[in-house]
Amino acid sequence: MTRKPSESEDEYFARIEFERRKTIEKNKQQKMAEEEKKRLRDLHYLKCPKCGMDLIEIDYKTIKVDRCSGCEGVWLDAGEIEAVAKMDKSVADRIFGLFSL
Repeated sequence: MTRKPSESEDEYFARIEFERRKTIEKNKQQKMAEEEKKRLRDLHYLKCPKCGMDLIEIDYKTIKVDRCSGCEGVWLDAGEIEAVAKMDKSVADRIFGLFSL
């Protein structure tokens, strides 16, 4: 004789199945977000925010300065402006003198 499951059993298994599918969907969304973040980083990494041309990284003492190969804009990463501000004025003038034509 087959036994018919009760409504509470049906609800329990439906809830378990819902949670399983919800977890799968959440993991899929996270993976897609990570892939999109990587794709955007690869697309924009070391590109000028103004014109989109390649940035050339120049090391000067403890600072890495990025200069655009197109518009010749100068870009500093987080914390680098503070490092320039702490330098002597003559050292800072020499850094930015490298970029004047």
